[in-house]
Amino acid sequence: MASSKRRGKEGRAVAAAQRSHYHDGMSTRPKLAPGPFRADQIRCGDPYELSDGHPILAVPTGGRGSASIADGSLALTTDPMVQEAGIDTGYSPEPGTLRAPDIAIGNVPDEPGWVRGVPPLAVEYADRGQDEDELAAKIGELLAAGTKLIWVVRLAGARRVEVHEQGRTMRMVLPGEKLEAPGILKNAVPVEALYDPKASREVALSNLLQREGYRDLGAVRAEARSEGQLVARREALLTVVAARGWSLSNEQRDKLMACGDSATLDRWIARAAQLDSVDRVFE
Repeated sequence: MASSKRRGKEGRAVAAAQRSHYHDGMSTRPKLAPGPFRADQIRCGDPYELSDGHPILAVPTGGRGSASIADGSLALTTDPMVQEAGIDTGYSPEPGTLRAPDIAIGNVPDEPGWVRGVPPLAVEYADRGQDEDELAAKIGELLAAGTKLIWVVRLAGARRVEVHEQGRTMRMVLPGEKLEAPGILKNAVPVEALYDPKASREVALSNLLQREGYRDLGAVRAEARSEGQLVARREALLTVVAARGWSLSNEQRDKLMACGDSATLDRWIARAAQLDSVDRVFE
């Protein structure tokens, strides 16, 4: 506990010394000498990240922030291209750095301990009281270590998402627009899906259907209508067969149930009504 207190005091001192300016996603705080701590000294559950060996106190997230993170995670992790994702996953690209994005897409192995490297896509949520200079430092470190895209979801004031990419000027994406992550996500993501429960569920449903081979909910409904028509035709044929006093063999019944072509079923119904033997119906 004593070492945790020392780290806490240093973390607060560093945070106070780092209050500076925030411009276009880049920190302008003064460069400090490397700190004394390493990622392997931080235990899972310790409320700290590390920046160049300096501890950064990571406080719990408020209600609005945590609910929004859950919504965003649902929309992103269900994308058909996503195989690995995590919330608050600790990444250590080098010994003096430990960063935990609110949502990480990619590079989240099913193993204990801090993850080496960084995620291809990281999402951060910023609400009232956000330390802008510390956020800028975190963005810079993740990008420098190899993260391709960082989305910062702004919850205070007008909702918007900042898009940060290495070597590019930060750009803003607004509600009504979509975010893209080529090579990371298959589908574009509506801005609202990162914080609005209804929008998140709609995106997740579409994603899950695509994972099962459906284009969207309309395709599922169309298939259901088509299957309903097939069922009606099979039942009609069975009704005609029964009315003729016939019975189907197991082989004939299996053939009927396996048929998924409406035209073929219609032809069989007509033959059942006209021919004098059930054996000729399925010829």
